[in-house]
Amino acid sequence: MAAELHVELVAADRSVWSGEATLVVARTTSGDIGVMPGHQPLLGVLESGPVTIRTSEGGTVVAAVHGGFISFADNKLSLLAEIAELADEIDVQRAERALERAKSEADAASERRAEVRLRAVTGH
Repeated sequence: MAAELHVELVAADRSVWSGEATLVVARTTSGDIGVMPGHQPLLGVLESGPVTIRTSEGGTVVAAVHGGFISFADNKLSLLAEIAELADEIDVQRAERALERAKSEADAASERRAEVRLRAVTGH
C-alpha cells in the first residue's frame, strides 16, 4: 500500500471532504504547494484557487476554495476554508453568469471567485 495522509477539507459551514490521499495541491500566499505523506510540518494561508486531492483509491477530488488556512503535521492535513465547494457541486451556468456580472460591475473579488469555481470544474 502506498503512503497516505489523512485530509480534512472543512468550510466555515460544513465538512466538505474527508479521507485518505497520496497528494494534495493547494494555492497559498507563498505559491502553489504539493503535500505528500512525510512532508515537513507546515502552516500557511490559503489563497482562492482550486485544491486538488489525489485519493488513495486513485481518484481525484477537486474543490474551489476561497481563503482560509492549511496545516500539516503527523501525516494529517487540514484545509480550513472560508468557502469551499466540490467541483461536482458547482453549477457551471450559474458560475458563468456570476463571472459575466462581476466583469460588467468591475467587481474584482466576485470575478476571482467565479473564475476559481469555473477552474475547479473545467481544470483550466
